[in-house]
Amino acid sequence: MNNRLLFAILLCLPAFSSSAETKVSERILGNGLKVLVQEDHRSPVVVSQVWYKVGSSYEPGGITGISHMLEHMMFKGTDKHPAGEFSRIIAENGGDENAFTGQDYTAYFQTMDKSRLEVSFELEADRMRNLHLLADELKKELQVVTEERRMRTDDKPRAKMQEYFMAMAHTNSPYRNPVIGWPADIASYTVEDLQAWYQRWYAPNNATLVVVGDVEPKAVFDLAEKYFGALKTSEIKPLKPQTEVEQIGVREMAIKLPAKLPYIVMGYKVPSLKTAEKEWEAYALEVLAGVLDGGNSARLASRLVRGKQIAVSAGAGYDLTSRLSDLFTLEATPADGKTVWDLQSALKDEVVKLQNELVSDEELQRIKAQVLASDIYQRDSMFYQAMQLGMTETVGLGWPTVDEYVKKVNQVTAEQVRDVARKYLIKDHLNIAYLEPQEIKENKASPTTQGEHDAR
Repeated sequence: MNNRLLFAILLCLPAFSSSAETKVSERILGNGLKVLVQEDHRSPVVVSQVWYKVGSSYEPGGITGISHMLEHMMFKGTDKHPAGEFSRIIAENGGDENAFTGQDYTAYFQTMDKSRLEVSFELEADRMRNLHLLADELKKELQVVTEERRMRTDDKPRAKMQEYFMAMAHTNSPYRNPVIGWPADIASYTVEDLQAWYQRWYAPNNATLVVVGDVEPKAVFDLAEKYFGALKTSEIKPLKPQTEVEQIGVREMAIKLPAKLPYIVMGYKVPSLKTAEKEWEAYALEVLAGVLDGGNSARLASRLVRGKQIAVSAGAGYDLTSRLSDLFTLEATPADGKTVWDLQSALKDEVVKLQNELVSDEELQRIKAQVLASDIYQRDSMFYQAMQLGMTETVGLGWPTVDEYVKKVNQVTAEQVRDVARKYLIKDHLNIAYLEPQEIKENKASPTTQGEHDAR
């Protein structure tokens, strides 16, 4: 199918999409737990997710990564269900389960037959307030997390570089700290640290329960009341303001790590949807990212990779749903015979063009068609539907934002894309990191410690 025909088909879809709004039923229990239910009767399956408003951006210095560590410890048992029982019970009931920690949230999920939803609720309610934190279990899990950090960050040059880059780019924003935590902090966790963090944040009045699947809302609400309704609340004090200080000049860093290829990442300070002065600015930045990196016909792929052939890969990134202001990033790997300096110049040229020339109607329509197609595709997944609801609620945007996304992107104009490029992609707000490859020395393979819940 050619692109022109694809665009024609996709651009006929907004009327369908706007009429197929997310049907979400909401109830807040007496103890503050918010319950969201979305019916999807295509198969007898249910996805259940518990989202807590706590992640690495909530952590003070000295205990960075403690949200991620607590996520691991949440599978270590209660009085009613000893360590290992949670996963065993879910598996016995034919379900899948896991958890993940991000900058702004921690979430736990199960996918099960609809008849087993009560099993999920009983287990999650139990560990929401009754977790046992034992020194022996912490000692074991510290080894798991240390190994996880080694495998996912320390032994991967781009991941390690990204860690240094974020620490340089952010002066006082908590986004400067890695989700998994700094090594010295990980090594120093105590049971008392984890207990205090657990008691402070793991409470019904700091959580959202999301259920998507072949269910009836009233039955889910009744079940939620049965298992979660009696849980005690915590005093959740508002976080202190964590506004990043204004950057007043370019920051650059060279990172020397064992690696095969050089690499460059550039990041401009930008607002998220939650922090933007005007809502449209965030959606315009979203479209701008699509113009640069929205498939094979986007500018970076067509101009830097295939056109000038100075990059073997190039991309752009922007997170609309961050709780705090973050970065608009550009990254690339040079082609043979080219350097990171060539790429820096080329990437800056693309930014200047966005600031001086209006994006064409064809480009805008391509991005909007892709956004719509992606939205429709993603809504086919019960898990992703639940993810969208949980994420938007937990970062403070509210779940109705999910339905507004396609409409808001469709309203973005070429002038607005140019305006945000001029306002935010400026030299004084730019951060640049270069990876300078060093010789890779062979190491003896070290034993790997696998955790039950290390797929985050």
